[in-house]
Amino acid sequence: MADEGKNTKSCSSPPPGKEDMPSLPREQEGADEKPAEGAQADHSGVQESKTSLPKESPTTAEQEEEVEQVESDAESIDAEGDSEEQDNSEVPSEAQKRPEKVEKKISETFFYNYEDIYSRPFVTEDSGIPINLLTLKHSFGYDCTRSVNLLLMDSQTLMYIAGNQVVLLDLKTKSQSHLRSSSGGGIGFITAHPTKQYFAVGEKGKKPNLIIYNYPSLRPYRILRDGTEEAYVFGDFNDAGTLLASIGSSPDYMLTIWDWKQEKIMLRSKAFSQDVYKVTFSAGNEEQLTTSGAGHIRFWKMALTFTGLKLQGALGRFGKTAVTDIIGYVELPDGKVISGTEWGNLLLWEGGLVKVELCRSGHKPCHSGPVSQLVLDEGEVVTVGKDGFIRVWNVETIDAADSVDDTGLLEVEPMNELHVGRNVSLSFMSKVHDCGQPIWYAQDTNGAIWKLDLTFSNMTHDPECMYTFHSGRIEAMSVSPITYLMATTALDRSVRIYDFISNSQLSEIKFKQGGTALTWAPRVVNPKGGLIAVGFEDGVVRIIEVYDPKGLPVLAGQTNTENAKINLKQAFKPHASAVTALAYERNGDVFATGSKDKTVFFFAVEDEYEPIGFICVPGPVQALQWSPPSHVKSTLLILCENGFALQVPAPRPEEQDTVSTYQIKNLPTQYFHFYSIKSQIKLEEEIALREKKRQEKKKAKLEWIKQQQEMGKEIEEPPEEESEEEPLPPLYIPEEPSPILCGFYSAPGKFWLSLGGYDSGFLYHCEFSSNDHQDDPENRRDEPFEVIPIEDTDNNPIHQISFCTSRLLMFCGMQNGALRVYPLQDKDLSVNTLKEYWSFNVHDNDYGQIQGICSSYDDRFLITCGGDGNIFTFNILSPEDVHKELKAKIPSPRSGLEKEKATEDIEDPSAYNIEEVKQKKEYERIMKEAEEKKNKKREELIALRHEFLFLLQKNQELPKHMQLPREQYEMDHRIFEELNRQTAQRIQLVQKELAWEHEKHLIGLQKLQNQFRDSLEFDTVVVHAIQSNHQISTYRLLAMSEKYYQDKEHPSWTKMALKQAWKQAENQGEIIRETRRSTVFEGEAEKLRTTEVRKPTVHYIERKCERIRRIVEKSDKEKAKIMKRKAEWDELYKSKPSDDYENPKDVEAIREAQENMGCYELKTATNYRVPEHKRMNTEKKVMQLTSLEVLIHKRKVNMNKEIMSLRDLKVSIIDKIKCLVQELKSIQAALDLSEHLPLPLIPQLYPDEVPEKKFEYDSDTLLKFKEEQEAKAKLQEQLEGSPSSHAFRHGFLRAPSIKEIDPMAQAAGTCPMKIASSVVTEQRKVFEIEKAEPTEMELEILKREKIKNLYLQETLIKKINALVVNFDAELRFLRHKKLKLDVQMKTAELRYITWYEELLILKNLEKHENLLQGHVNNLISEQEAMQSKLNRYLAQMEDRKCEIVKLQECEKALYANFRASLGENNEFSHFLTKVLKKKIKCMEKKEVGREADEEDEEENDEESSLGIDERNSGSEDEVFDDSICPKNCNEALFQNTIQLRQKRLDIEKSLTEEKKVAANLRKKYNALAEKAKVVETSLDTAKSELETFQWEKQQKLNELYVVVPLKLHQVEYLVNGEMPSDFSQALVFTNQSLEYLQKRIVDLHNEKLMQREIYKKAQEQHKQLVQDKKEMEIQIQRLEEKCNHLLMKKFGRLVDFEAVQAHSVNICMEELEVQIMEKEYIHSQELKEWEKRILDLQQQLMKLTKENTSKLQQLNRFCLEKHQFETKLASLKNDLGVEFQGTRSTAIKEKARLESQLKHMAHDTALLREEINLLSRKDGCLRELALLSRKDGCLFPQPSSPQDSERPTESFPVLTPETAGYEFHTGKYSFGTRVLKNE
Repeated sequence: MADEGKNTKSCSSPPPGKEDMPSLPREQEGADEKPAEGAQADHSGVQESKTSLPKESPTTAEQEEEVEQVESDAESIDAEGDSEEQDNSEVPSEAQKRPEKVEKKISETFFYNYEDIYSRPFVTEDSGIPINLLTLKHSFGYDCTRSVNLLLMDSQTLMYIAGNQVVLLDLKTKSQSHLRSSSGGGIGFITAHPTKQYFAVGEKGKKPNLIIYNYPSLRPYRILRDGTEEAYVFGDFNDAGTLLASIGSSPDYMLTIWDWKQEKIMLRSKAFSQDVYKVTFSAGNEEQLTTSGAGHIRFWKMALTFTGLKLQGALGRFGKTAVTDIIGYVELPDGKVISGTEWGNLLLWEGGLVKVELCRSGHKPCHSGPVSQLVLDEGEVVTVGKDGFIRVWNVETIDAADSVDDTGLLEVEPMNELHVGRNVSLSFMSKVHDCGQPIWYAQDTNGAIWKLDLTFSNMTHDPECMYTFHSGRIEAMSVSPITYLMATTALDRSVRIYDFISNSQLSEIKFKQGGTALTWAPRVVNPKGGLIAVGFEDGVVRIIEVYDPKGLPVLAGQTNTENAKINLKQAFKPHASAVTALAYERNGDVFATGSKDKTVFFFAVEDEYEPIGFICVPGPVQALQWSPPSHVKSTLLILCENGFALQVPAPRPEEQDTVSTYQIKNLPTQYFHFYSIKSQIKLEEEIALREKKRQEKKKAKLEWIKQQQEMGKEIEEPPEEESEEEPLPPLYIPEEPSPILCGFYSAPGKFWLSLGGYDSGFLYHCEFSSNDHQDDPENRRDEPFEVIPIEDTDNNPIHQISFCTSRLLMFCGMQNGALRVYPLQDKDLSVNTLKEYWSFNVHDNDYGQIQGICSSYDDRFLITCGGDGNIFTFNILSPEDVHKELKAKIPSPRSGLEKEKATEDIEDPSAYNIEEVKQKKEYERIMKEAEEKKNKKREELIALRHEFLFLLQKNQELPKHMQLPREQYEMDHRIFEELNRQTAQRIQLVQKELAWEHEKHLIGLQKLQNQFRDSLEFDTVVVHAIQSNHQISTYRLLAMSEKYYQDKEHPSWTKMALKQAWKQAENQGEIIRETRRSTVFEGEAEKLRTTEVRKPTVHYIERKCERIRRIVEKSDKEKAKIMKRKAEWDELYKSKPSDDYENPKDVEAIREAQENMGCYELKTATNYRVPEHKRMNTEKKVMQLTSLEVLIHKRKVNMNKEIMSLRDLKVSIIDKIKCLVQELKSIQAALDLSEHLPLPLIPQLYPDEVPEKKFEYDSDTLLKFKEEQEAKAKLQEQLEGSPSSHAFRHGFLRAPSIKEIDPMAQAAGTCPMKIASSVVTEQRKVFEIEKAEPTEMELEILKREKIKNLYLQETLIKKINALVVNFDAELRFLRHKKLKLDVQMKTAELRYITWYEELLILKNLEKHENLLQGHVNNLISEQEAMQSKLNRYLAQMEDRKCEIVKLQECEKALYANFRASLGENNEFSHFLTKVLKKKIKCMEKKEVGREADEEDEEENDEESSLGIDERNSGSEDEVFDDSICPKNCNEALFQNTIQLRQKRLDIEKSLTEEKKVAANLRKKYNALAEKAKVVETSLDTAKSELETFQWEKQQKLNELYVVVPLKLHQVEYLVNGEMPSDFSQALVFTNQSLEYLQKRIVDLHNEKLMQREIYKKAQEQHKQLVQDKKEMEIQIQRLEEKCNHLLMKKFGRLVDFEAVQAHSVNICMEELEVQIMEKEYIHSQELKEWEKRILDLQQQLMKLTKENTSKLQQLNRFCLEKHQFETKLASLKNDLGVEFQGTRSTAIKEKARLESQLKHMAHDTALLREEINLLSRKDGCLRELALLSRKDGCLFPQPSSPQDSERPTESFPVLTPETAGYEFHTGKYSFGTRVLKNE
């Protein structure tokens, strides 16, 4: 295609072809008001050259057919994009407005010229750069991430978008043709016409075009303009192909319906307020459309209304379904719509609502991921998923689908499915027929185009991958240094090799991680040019080699058909994160890699790359560049993202020590930390601009003055007005440093930088300083020494810079995807060289920033790759310059390559990098050495221990007297103490080490207790009887939640907060009261102080204020009395009952009777209506359940407490029995064995009686448990391997542990042993006693003791038995009580179950009930709102009526005034009446009379006769001049008539307007009344529906079974005296209710008689009250007449007596008088103070004058003395003798001293003169004298007070000899004069 122009285009030059084109007629040019955007004026879109679009010259016949196009925009855009119903009316067309004008149309045969509309490169004006500097050769990439980027025009042509081009790919020849965008702003979508004769291209940019091309001619057919603001995102033709719908992107999201053949907008509307992805016409109804996008789907229809054609959009409601982005949808034949979701299910839409959600069986989603497209094909629904599956569904099954449960899901299975492949993510399919067979082409977002066969038959072909591309952004690209090959990599984990001569992809290799950097090894590294280094996102660098497999030896049975093959040569991992830069040193000896982990790694380039070491840098590495060969030293320029640049020399492998680490620490490094200067540059530009404007202004002024002077005019220069300039903008430094995008060397130590962010727009020339090592890099602030502004790059920075081999051209890749070329004359950069450039928008303008740009090795071709996934190749200069056939040469393979083993790759992304491997090896080496040292020390210790044991044995063998004691073996006891201390420390250390484990187990135990024990309020405790088998157990209860008791036991936080707030308020009130008291006290004290000095005036003012206050108080009291009386009357009238008044108590009693008395209706009856107070909802039922649960819990808790008390009683009884048995044993010890009664057994506590003891343990228990566990472990070790070990181990584990032994049983076992031993000892003692014969007394005593002991023995046994029997009785009684409680609990639990079932039913019906109740509430609120509006309208209507009556009264008064002004028998009355009634420009409308309602008719009947005469006179045909007063007519009367006429017209106008307003109000009132009736009807319907629902709910509740346990005597429903088998007709009723009903019959009869008596009495009382009322009215009337008579008698007329009572003096006037008096008093006081002050100042002035006079006299004396001294001195000079002719040093000194003294005196005299001048001023102004200083430090004191001024001055003024006489004489006379004046 013609992508190049013939002439250079510039910003200021006219559009191409405009000058040479003949002027076309208006009809031919179409709508020139909207010219298309011509070739782009600037690549960035800042400046655009807009041209009209010339068309191909049509024939004469065609010119006659072509007419001017008239576009009509229906731009009624609803701002609420997401409203449910939206009307967008079309603006009536010009044809509708002006039917006489014929609408002219565009000819069907009309075409635009492609050469005139496509965007061309931008070239700087007068630069001489050819416009065809670069021409597009081929596009390798594919923007597969676009949602729809695949279009098939026929079976051989595939179309897709590539940046600013539409690529047409011939599937047979693989050739490409390109269509450029017209704006250069990018392309938004492409879509095909149903006939495939046309296709539409929606562009991007400012006001983009939508161009319709003809196919296959590719001629522009129509250009649609002004459809959106920024970009088109989707478009679709209707089935007939007559209409086109388009969707715009943000900010307008405009949906536009086009009559595209006429380039006319039919309808437009805002589609939504968020992203819209798709729009389609309905297949069955072309007046319906559907749009979908982010979180919405919308259904549109074109409706013809009385205002024109409108677009109405109904927003789809998701309901229960989660809101989802809808990418794909399809409309079914019956109008339903099926759409996809983000989670893979399908939604069936009907009527704007989700009817059902479809899934597969088992609730599996239809697709495992978003559904990207739905197609209706041959009666089947085909869904395309991101999971790589294509599934076919039955349309009839989907169409008839409906939800079967509350989930809203319906399981449907697909008819067929196709899995395209692994790692396939399909986004779009397009169908085409090839030889009658349907073929589908699918777009894979993972970078492929597939050819699919969806026939699903035995002959179906497998999916075929037609093309593969990079998926997403291309990260890096490089070109071969010796041939026409290029390599690319991206995050799709692939590396691809392209031949850009044959325009083909040669080979591809996949890895586990995505590629991030790539460079082709230079020729010095690999002369064959087949070596490539690739960096990946996991930090791995792989060296791959490209070779021609045909050069390998062919094995038997194999053939090499591939053009190129890629082999992994080496893989190493130098970094921990993504590799961002790779660079080979200029000599090829060193290879450098940079990464985001802020490191740069160096490798020695050999056959195998060997690591040299790495350095750390201040930020993530952005780029690496080695110095060019022109530099003396080989250095590496490192650019970091965060604004740092570094320069390091190439490290030498032999100088690096890599034993322990690869980090290079001594490598000389130079730093440059970029400091932003853009703000400073802008500031300097602003200053220069202002200075320039100032100079221009000055120059213009001078020229004007010169012109005026030449014209001979006198010029008075006005004073220059300094205009306030705006302050200069402050310097701005971005907080985050701007990122460095790219850079390159310019000279040794110097480099250029391009930055993004704030600092974009310039190229910065920087230089490394020599003292880099002295500064911290982070604290550096380095500024560039040269700056070059780059045009239009403030928001579009340069991302990539590359040079051709000769460095005559600089290629720049921009952020907006544009390509720039700068010609460099002197191979260096300067301001002048960068002013001229060539620019071309190539990649996508939004996301297609150029990632790589480089030229071929011979500078014939240029290749770019971008973020949009596209790769473009360009011919540098015209392709005609290339004469010979070029061909890419693939490198031959290395020798022996076929025999090499496959290189081991690094596939694990978490593998160690090189440094980590080194550190790990070093750590293992150190640990190994340490372990060897430990083993050596252990061997030495073992040898010493053996030697010590041998010595001990030798010592034992010696005789005892020769053996050494053990203490002597201890060399030092402190050693053992130290060992003990160390042992203690180790124990402590072990405790610290185990602290975490200890705490962990404690927390685990605590969690178990919290989960299983603490949640229990009561555990199961079984209390056993002692002598029987009876037992009773507690209820196992969980602790109730605190929320059940919160309201009952604890005060709410609101109450506590209120209490605290109340206390705080009280405290503040006390503080305020105290403050007020103190203020009052202070005020009173101040008053007491001031009253002492007050004068009679103040007392008079106070008396006046007091009198006013008393008058005001009296008036206020009268007013308060009147108000109180009014309030009492109002209260009395309020308490007066109305005629239909009903006593609230009676109403309440009636309501209660209606609800609770009368017939008991069964809830199952059909006419049963649930009363309002008995209606049950979920909240009430939950409260019922909660209260029942709390009640059950309380009853069980009480019973548990009783059982626990019984258990405690048993424990106390056991303790008592033990004591009694012990006592019994002591007694039996004194008795004979034959007399012993059997000892009662001591009852024991069972384990289930004390379950809490299972959790008690001590250290002994733990130690036993440990021993037990150790024994188990030993036994397990011994029995390992034996066959019977399992059985033995099982038996061992089943043996009871020590913990399982009952402590009571242990006590019971040990107790008999102790008793037996004590009995034996007692018997021995008895035997010993029996050996001696007792006496008679002793025998008697023994006999008595025996009787006593026998009695005590019997008594104790009875006591023990009584304790046991009583306990058992208590237990049986409590057991009986618990059984009753069990029955009650079971009943309560049955009721709980019933209520819970009711709760479930209520929950299911809650939503519907809430909807109905909400509907009722809404209607009630709406009814109340309408009623309030009706009342407001009525009030407004009443106001209007009053206004109309007032105006009519005014009109009547006006006519009456006119008659009165005329007088009687006025000869001009008829004329003046006509003047008055004349209508002048009547402004009211005639319709007002018709709009007036019935009420106006009554008002019209009351009009005066003058009004009737006015209408009659208006019809007269007489013509008279009312502007001139007739002769003999009173001029004042005539003017008065004119004024009255004007007033009449104003009144009539106001009356007409009021009637119109009243009519409008009546209309509104009637309309609202109708609405209110409708609302009332709807409310009644809603209430009836709610009643019906309540009845249905009650019927559902009635269906529940309720268990009612009855006894036989409670059954009174008998049939023939027997109990029936069927109780379905029986009624469960309480006896109390039955008795109450029977008693109620008698009560009602008695109550009826009583009410009759009450009614009779009330009737009589009513009659009496009526009679009393009449008498009171007569009395009131009599009293009113009496009051009126008294008022007339006193005042002479009726007055408002209350107003007279409340009348008082004029308070405001009195207060103002008091204020005036106070002000006068204050002013008099101030005048007195000022007079006193003036007197003081006059006295002070007198004192100063006297002081001045004394000083002048003193000065006069000084002058006389001075004169005497001078005379004496002169005489001494004349009498000099010989004695003075010798040494004169003393005289010289004396003379010097006197001269200096004279100078000081002269200075002092001058000061005194100044003082005298100040004091002798006539105005009497006094100034204080400051301290005067002299050179010798002498000070004159300041006369600040009279006392200071009276002190004599000690210093005397001395005059100089030169001025002595003059000063003396002038001073004398002047001083004398001044003294006289002052005196």
